[in-house]
Amino acid sequence: MLQVLRTEKKYAITLDEYYHVKDKLRKLLAEDPHNGKDGYLIRSLYFDTFDDTDYEEKLAGVETRRKVRLRCYGSNDNRAKLELKQKQGDLQLKRSLSLSRSDAQALTAGCYDVLLTKKEPLALECYGLMQTRFYRPKVIIEYKRTAFIARENDIRITLDKDVVSTQACLDLFSEELQVCPVMDPFNVVMEVKYNGFLPSYIKDIICMVNASSVSIGKYALGR
Repeated sequence: MLQVLRTEKKYAITLDEYYHVKDKLRKLLAEDPHNGKDGYLIRSLYFDTFDDTDYEEKLAGVETRRKVRLRCYGSNDNRAKLELKQKQGDLQLKRSLSLSRSDAQALTAGCYDVLLTKKEPLALECYGLMQTRFYRPKVIIEYKRTAFIARENDIRITLDKDVVSTQACLDLFSEELQVCPVMDPFNVVMEVKYNGFLPSYIKDIICMVNASSVSIGKYALGR
C-alpha cells in the first residue's frame, strides 16, 4: 500500500502559460520518467454513493471529504490502482492499492468481495466503505499529464490537459470510449503538491502564471 500526505494546490492556467512553465520546469526539476514527448495518459473511474454524497460535498465546499477511484494508464494496462483520497483543507491524504485487471473489473461490476482476499488494511477499509455506503461507478475521466519532481519536501508539479469524460461507458479498460471535453482545450490544470513548505525557486515558477489557487475538481467537471 502506498500512502502520501501533503499539501495540494491547483491553478487554472492558459495553454501559452503551460508551454512557458513546462519549459522552465524542465530546466530546474527532474521529469517524471513516464512523461515521454507529450506527457502520459491517465484514466480514472470514480465511484460515489447512491445519492452522490462525495459529489455534493465537493460542490458545497465541505472541508473534509473523500474520493474513491480506480486508476490506470491506458486500456492495455494489466493492473489498476484503487485509491482513497481524503481531503481536509489544503491537506490531502492519498492511499492506494494495486489490483489486477480482473479485480478492477470486478469492482466496476459491484463485486466488492474481491477486496476481502487482500491482506492490506486499506482493502478492508474500502470494502466496508463501498459496501455500506452503496458506492457505484459514476464517471470516467481521462487526460494527459506532464509531471516534474523535486527531492525537497516531496515536491511534485503536474500539468494536466485535454481533460475528457464519459458516463456512457464505465469500462476502465475500454479501447473505444466515447468521450467529451469537460474543460476549454486552451486551459490546463497545474497542481503543486508538497510537504511542509515550497522553496523560493518553486514559488518563483508559480508566480510566472497569472492565476490564483482555485478548487478545480476533475470528478465534479466530469459529472
